Amino acid sequence: MKKSFILFDFDGVIADSFRPAFEIQKMIYPHLTEDIYRKRFEGNINDWEEPINVHTEECRHDIDFFTEYIPRMKKEVQIVPGMKEVVFELEKSYTLVVISSTITSPIQEFLEGHDLANHFAQIMGNDVHKSKVKKMKMVFEKYGVAAKDCIFITDTLGDIHEAEKISVEAIGITWGFHTPDTLLRGKPFRLVKKPNDILTAVSDYFRVLR
Repeated sequence: MKKSFILFDFDGVIADSFRPAFEIQKMIYPHLTEDIYRKRFEGNINDWEEPINVHTEECRHDIDFFTEYIPRMKKEVQIVPGMKEVVFELEKSYTLVVISSTITSPIQEFLEGHDLANHFAQIMGNDVHKSKVKKMKMVFEKYGVAAKDCIFITDTLGDIHEAEKISVEAIGITWGFHTPDTLLRGKPFRLVKKPNDILTAVSDYFRVLR
């Protein structure tokens, strides 16, 4: 019997990474506030890239985000408590894939460090494609599944909107980058308040389909 697929966002969902990510973006954009930074994730974060490669005091093009972020990620970013056990449990019944706007290699290293990498069939970072819509379509094509066979676990409204474009439902988690009120604007299948609640939400979603 073909397994259903759980598509996982990484930052905010599995990794508690908001603080270092924001602080590095503030190095690049000194006037950036937390509220403005969170608002960027109401769409695809890549759409907020500065289009003109001109170095100014308000936009530091001499600072590369991932060059600064990866070392801090290795030292500072922790796994969200309870997520490791949730991944172990979900992998028994579902195929798991990471779909993220962080590049693939540090995600792979992070998951390896927590003995989780071999529980995911694939890790698809920003180097695979900047569009999560495109990456979800790649999953459909590679594994022969349809939108109804997948559910996306995410912490941002932008991700919910991207999934909606190809009819993939989302479960919003409330410990990440966006507040429950922001996530509810995307009409997710469900909001969950703690990692273990993902198990019930996923089970309920696929039970409804049957």
